[in-house]
Amino acid sequence: MTFLPDTGYAPTPEDRASLDAWFAEYDARSARRDVEGMADLAVFPLNLVSDDSAGDGRSAQWDREQFVATMTHVMGDGGDDITFESTRTPVFLSPAMAVVFTDSTMTAGGTTRRLRYADVLVRRRGAWAFQTMIQGGWGDNL
Repeated sequence: MTFLPDTGYAPTPEDRASLDAWFAEYDARSARRDVEGMADLAVFPLNLVSDDSAGDGRSAQWDREQFVATMTHVMGDGGDDITFESTRTPVFLSPAMAVVFTDSTMTAGGTTRRLRYADVLVRRRGAWAFQTMIQGGWGDNL
């Protein structure tokens, strides 16, 4: 009989702290609309999973240039400050992989939007990077 390896992983306090620090940095870059800086925190090609306006699931891969172009278009060119208030629930699959579920409120120009999404992050050479973005409503852009 073949036994599969035990894949249950209990994160250390350092695992959680390092992931929290990564998200704090990513949110700060997002608030500044530093799209190039946001891209520096990703692994390319970046996987995207979403749905489209017809209700169909969609997936794609973006290179850095596509990510920068799309996020620059979505985030605008400045003006109003952007703030985020987020609650994150990470599920560590190993010391180097985590799926993070986020409920967030984004406010820009006096308009507040609620967001729910998930990211898959990987740790490489001691640093976290996001590799997959999962969020509804992006599919028509894929």
